[in-house]
Amino acid sequence: MKKKQQMLSGPGNRNGELYLLKVSQEMNARDYIVYKQVQWAKNQGLELIGSKNKRGRKTYTKTLDENLFEPLSSKCRKEFLKGDGSELTEDSEFPSKMQALHSSSALGVNIFQYWDTIQDVPTIAQSCCLCRNTTTTARTILFECKYPVEEGFRTSPNIDVVIQNAPESQYEVYAIECKFTEAYSSRGHAGLKKKYLDLDIWSSLPKLHKVAVEISPKDNRFEFLHAAQLIKHILGLRRTHGKKGFRLLYLWYDAFGREGAKHRAEADEFMTAAKQDGIKFYSKTYQELITYTAQNHRDSHQEYVEYITTRYL
Repeated sequence: MKKKQQMLSGPGNRNGELYLLKVSQEMNARDYIVYKQVQWAKNQGLELIGSKNKRGRKTYTKTLDENLFEPLSSKCRKEFLKGDGSELTEDSEFPSKMQALHSSSALGVNIFQYWDTIQDVPTIAQSCCLCRNTTTTARTILFECKYPVEEGFRTSPNIDVVIQNAPESQYEVYAIECKFTEAYSSRGHAGLKKKYLDLDIWSSLPKLHKVAVEISPKDNRFEFLHAAQLIKHILGLRRTHGKKGFRLLYLWYDAFGREGAKHRAEADEFMTAAKQDGIKFYSKTYQELITYTAQNHRDSHQEYVEYITTRYL
């Protein structure tokens, strides 16, 4: 690995891009993404620590602010503290989850909080293709929103990002499930518990019901896509907003090679089933979103665009 790092950063490497592709194909997707984030941090002169501070792989920033484009707002902090992900849980010894360079929540904050801060939510909603470029009804961005699926269930799905719309909007909310490295983890993902199949809601969702049956209790169908989580989100959103009151975006980080290609194919497969049931579900990569934002909004948001392109492309 040291030899690879030297070759990547060494002078006179005319085939750098091709070599980077070769290295990414030799690594698994998660390791490659983390490697790129570590290099970004080193380029910023940041000192990294482990998940147990002095122990563990050094992929955490010493402070939370070092991992964010702008400090976490008090509004945003309260929303994460109410969530179930324990993203901000920290003590005097260990860093919080959000301090990880590969933190999905940090990535989500870096992409979305800025637009809420400057009160220009329609622009990011448009960039996500959640609405037309002329639609300006997006109002507020929330993090870690809970959507109960059924009374009596002990836990409710936490949706990473929710854009609340004005009353006159066709959709009450745009919901966004965000993935960074999680999809490529060797730990895999859980299937759907039987209690979800027993719900009296599937008659209007026949295609998704078929998927639900196939991934319960274990998911042997999808390798990278966490389909059970997406189904829970759809059920929770449907219960609160009705079948036609929301749009759900699956926003994920792409990777070179077989893993990225398979992930895209699985997202497309799920999207087909959801759309056949009349669910407004879409899939988009962070790279597509960031590239579009850079092409269309660099002049007006130069510092923000420079940060997200330098760090995540």
